[in-house]
Amino acid sequence: MIGVNSGRARPLPDGSAWDTGGVSADLTPDAVLAALDPEQRAAALAVSGPVCILAGAGTGKTRTITHRAAYAVLSGHTPASALLAVTFTARAAGEMRTRLRALGVGGVQARTFHSAAMKQLGYFWPRVVGGAPPRLVENTFGMVANAAARARLRPGTSELRDLLSELEWAASCLIGPEDYPAAAARAGREGPYDPAVVAQVYEAYVDLKSAQGVADWGDLLLLTAGALEEHAGVAEEFRARYRSFVVDEYQDVTPLQQRLLDAWLGDRDDLCVVGDAQQTIYSFTGATPDHLLRFRARFPGATEVRLVRDYRSTPQVVGLANGVIAKATTKHARLELVAQQPPGPEPLFTEHDDEPAEAASVAARCRELVAAGTPASEIAVLYRVNAQSAAYEAALADAGVPYLVRGGERFFDRKEVREAILLLRGAGRAADDDAPTGLADLVADVLRSGLGWERETPPAGAGATRERWESLAALHRLAGDLATAEPAAGLRELVVELEERAAAQHAPSVEGVTLASLHAAKGLEWDAVFLVGLVDGTMPLVHADTPDAVEEERRLLYVGVTRARFHLSLSWALSRSPGGRGSRRPSRFLDGLHKASARPAPAAGSARAARRERSGPVTCRVCGASLVAAVDRKLGRCGDCPSTIDEQLFDALREWRAGRAKELSQPAYCVFTDATLTAIAEQRPTDVASLVKIPGIGQAKLDKYGDDVLGLVGAQNSPG
Repeated sequence: MIGVNSGRARPLPDGSAWDTGGVSADLTPDAVLAALDPEQRAAALAVSGPVCILAGAGTGKTRTITHRAAYAVLSGHTPASALLAVTFTARAAGEMRTRLRALGVGGVQARTFHSAAMKQLGYFWPRVVGGAPPRLVENTFGMVANAAARARLRPGTSELRDLLSELEWAASCLIGPEDYPAAAARAGREGPYDPAVVAQVYEAYVDLKSAQGVADWGDLLLLTAGALEEHAGVAEEFRARYRSFVVDEYQDVTPLQQRLLDAWLGDRDDLCVVGDAQQTIYSFTGATPDHLLRFRARFPGATEVRLVRDYRSTPQVVGLANGVIAKATTKHARLELVAQQPPGPEPLFTEHDDEPAEAASVAARCRELVAAGTPASEIAVLYRVNAQSAAYEAALADAGVPYLVRGGERFFDRKEVREAILLLRGAGRAADDDAPTGLADLVADVLRSGLGWERETPPAGAGATRERWESLAALHRLAGDLATAEPAAGLRELVVELEERAAAQHAPSVEGVTLASLHAAKGLEWDAVFLVGLVDGTMPLVHADTPDAVEEERRLLYVGVTRARFHLSLSWALSRSPGGRGSRRPSRFLDGLHKASARPAPAAGSARAARRERSGPVTCRVCGASLVAAVDRKLGRCGDCPSTIDEQLFDALREWRAGRAKELSQPAYCVFTDATLTAIAEQRPTDVASLVKIPGIGQAKLDKYGDDVLGLVGAQNSPG
């Protein structure tokens, strides 16, 4: 009978084994409550019945729900194995598991909706249908292309991407092919084709999946809900196992996810939801805050707790966040944050002539923060659309600041990471438990002997070599973190931690300034945040042409502001390109909240003066054509115009750069990019005035490298 522990591990409805412990003898229920503020404590004490926690940004919602779970288990109210917590990202689920384990209740399941559904479907499918469940197709791009071809379409990549978004939205909203045209019209969707044509593609896509016996991510949720709805035995067994549920980020639930949650619950009401309608930013995927806002209407006796004490940000940042959201036209569930941190610097509002100047200014400020002691990984540059990242990648490289773009190859999918985990697993089997060596040192030895990794000597070059070194360095730092949290942990415990993170794709951070879209930044935080490109047409986007769409853009800016702990900078450029007409205006969301920072004229002869001088139109020094591309502007000529490069000088510059990069333990591009070296070797500047006219050489690089570069140019120009 489900619910009886026979003393040995056996499968559960989610595919895991029964938890036989999971409670720490070192923690008491009172100790768990003592770590919470009054509102958080009220939420933790509400261990049964429907509970709605309205949690503002930075108010400790993850802390609250994990301590609530720990209190419920430690007080004997709910067994650890009977509680299921779900959230929306693998990272958030991994963070929740880590905190629950630290509180001594590791038996509580914390998963994403899709992860939980996959486990449950794998357990129940053989019994209710027979055989293995449909194979999951993670990347459905090719199938959508085939479906479009069946509808006699030949879409390009962008049209295919938009088609896929439409099909995912429809599935998330429980809309079938036949109902899509009417539903799309009601929702104001603007797909790549006429709604009737999109419906044809949708129907062909459904038929393809059925013919091939495969499922996509949405099908996982729908099939799991169907198994519970249509098979009483399945529902009875599942509900005997799980008695209590927690749903994080409830404002982002889609109708499909809500249907699965309802199937889990049945006629019960032991549900705790946590959310903030002010952070609803995924409506385009089908997410809706309606379930959060109507929770008390559905459960009239529900306990409601509001968390407004912001422990993340300074009063200055919190004040700006409240100011941004106070101007929203939708007033539902307003949470005015109350700062708990000491005062900090005022947010900076900066206006620039053009986007390259804005990017260069942000990169220079990042460099100053790093030099003053702020780790690069605690700095983020956030933008509205991914296409904005290129300018900041170039500017940070020119400023010598390492960076990483959030959203690249998944950490645990990297070849070097998979090899390292295999080596650590083997070393863990042979490890001497009584060895006095610390965990971090053991890991360093394994990585050195097996993969040639040297923690003291990062490679000078950029690209794959440096990325490989950084990946292994991140594993080494994670070992140090585990040793700090659990001093008795060894290689075996580290491998378990890595395997759990790999299953959840919960990657450790890699050192470098984070470049990310505002959507990708949700749920993250940094000491310093730069919000860039804040002009009407980008924030809000030009195609946000309805009141609801504009309000969602405002909430997106609010999310960006609340990512900052201490330093916050907001900036915009009056024109896109140097010399362009400065006709842009700052985002309407900033109206009444700022006074543009003064921009003092740069001193004559400085690098900044040179940058101002070259901010106008730039022409090719060979053919006279206007230069638009960043690389062409840096070289001072069209890419296909003849080069006058001094090959001997270029080689000397590259050799010098490699030496300085190694000396500074930085990638070579952080000294100078190849394009900057090429420009120097072509233009052969003989004094400071001509050197600083080369893009990529700001005041900081002039101070650090100017004498060396001019010396190398002079040596090549001398008769000897």
